[in-house]
Amino acid sequence: MPVYLDHAATTPMRPEAIAAYTEAMGVVGNPSSIHSQGQQARRMLEEARETVAATLGADPIEIVFTSGGTEAINLAVKGMYWARVDGGRRSRILAPGGEHHATLDTVEWLERAEGARPDWLPLDRDGRIAVPAAIDGDDVALLTFLAVNNEVGTVQPVAALAAVARAAGVPVHVDAVAAYGHLPLDFHALGVDALSVSAHKIGGPVGIGALVLSRASTVVPLLHGGGQQRQVRSGTQDVAAAVSFAVAARAAEAEREEETARLTALRDRLIRGVREAVPEAVLSGPEPASGKRVASNAHFTFPGAQGDSLLFLLDMAGVSVSTGSACQAGIPEPSHVLLAMGRTEEEARSALRFTLGRTSTEADVDALLAALPAAFAQASRAGLAERPTRLAR
Repeated sequence: MPVYLDHAATTPMRPEAIAAYTEAMGVVGNPSSIHSQGQQARRMLEEARETVAATLGADPIEIVFTSGGTEAINLAVKGMYWARVDGGRRSRILAPGGEHHATLDTVEWLERAEGARPDWLPLDRDGRIAVPAAIDGDDVALLTFLAVNNEVGTVQPVAALAAVARAAGVPVHVDAVAAYGHLPLDFHALGVDALSVSAHKIGGPVGIGALVLSRASTVVPLLHGGGQQRQVRSGTQDVAAAVSFAVAARAAEAEREEETARLTALRDRLIRGVREAVPEAVLSGPEPASGKRVASNAHFTFPGAQGDSLLFLLDMAGVSVSTGSACQAGIPEPSHVLLAMGRTEEEARSALRFTLGRTSTEADVDALLAALPAAFAQASRAGLAERPTRLAR
């Protein structure tokens, strides 16, 4: 049976979330309709909103359901920018290097299309954002950053960064997609303005996420036509997906502490095993003992081997992993996260990410460790592919 070690990309749906989804899909009624069937759908939707809010330390009205994490991030970054830019007076966007492409691509689009001025904050060798003593916020539209780096697993100092921004009057958006279900998230205690999550990272369905948006925050909507959610996000709401999301959220939060302890032990075993099986391998991000690495993540570079080659060789051996880097038009790309951390392009092309989840077992780790040495040896013989492909010409 194939071994799945790519839970950061998506994790299997929980059986109870599938059952809730299936049952809810049998309910007829638009939650915006005023007849009894519509109001039954509305009740289900709002109960789901209350459940998701409770797992995030937020009020139900602050939960804006979206089509996923990418839409939530786009709504926060674009919407907050448009609300704050003030004719160009506040056009600077603060964001660390190494962010998820949902943020990077959004900020770069705003730069091209709207004249935004990105200010990319540095990462240290572990991928951690340095907390500035102060921010000159006069020309800043917003600060946006990951709570947990989705590639190397670094846990960021969210509350400290938010406090500095708040002192400068700068609104803050946190991409918590990779943190949800792994770390405690208390929206009100963090003191941020917006926070993005996605259901399929915690065992819910693909196609629904949420932007947690403070009552006091203002965003310009991406979508218009009905204003169903606080005039922030228009469109008929997906009741079945929301119900399933809520079931997954409740289960993930209920088991979070116990599961974190289990995954921490499993991750540490994986890291020790990789270092023994392939002594050349170099761990990316914080050491496990630092407490600054999410429990589910182990990320390595393999000097002299192409990450993509390792991925395919492990896949042939029945082990699913990720390079954690973009691959566009068939051209392997170096990890932008590792480059932002100061690693070389050669190192950034040799990365593999192993991520654990609810279904991961010691047998899965053993299967990886058994297959890895041969895969590394074969990939090392092939070396690093640096020639341009025909598509690149």
